[in-house]
Amino acid sequence: MSDSWQFDDTGLVLKALDFAADKHRHQRRKGAEASPYINHPIDLANVLWHEGGVTDAVVIAAAILHDTIEDTETTIDELRNLFGERICEIVLEVTDDKDLPPDQRKRIQVEKAPHASHMAKQVKLADKICNLRDILAYPPHGWDAGRKRRYFDWALDVVNGLRGANESLEQAFDEVYKNKP
Repeated sequence: MSDSWQFDDTGLVLKALDFAADKHRHQRRKGAEASPYINHPIDLANVLWHEGGVTDAVVIAAAILHDTIEDTETTIDELRNLFGERICEIVLEVTDDKDLPPDQRKRIQVEKAPHASHMAKQVKLADKICNLRDILAYPPHGWDAGRKRRYFDWALDVVNGLRGANESLEQAFDEVYKNKP
């Protein structure tokens, strides 16, 4: 860890890990391995830290919590009360409205990307990197090459709206995108 991290930063990240692990405890990833869902937010945090050089505990915690509202019973008020307004805002910026059809959610992600905050853009970049890597290594059951390619191309559309937020993360995305099925 960086020398600039304080005890409070470590506590915030550990609190986010504990909360996300509890909220995602019964969930599995869609990939063939069906790995525990919590591995995904942990992967985002690792990508941000190790590949993106992101050392802001607020961004790391938001990455760990990024799917809690979208994919669990977590409420906005619960997240805000436990983690504060800034982290809650970042999570909300990267949260899809599951009441909308998938095609509409995808379109909205592309439209919202350029207008996201700098912190939210970094979380979204890490999410897209991790998702593409997972699709290559452990594709969801029933995904043929065409569906994988469509996902990669849509992810590129989202990431193009995030560019300028973190050059290292953008390069990591471009590297994994080169392996498009």
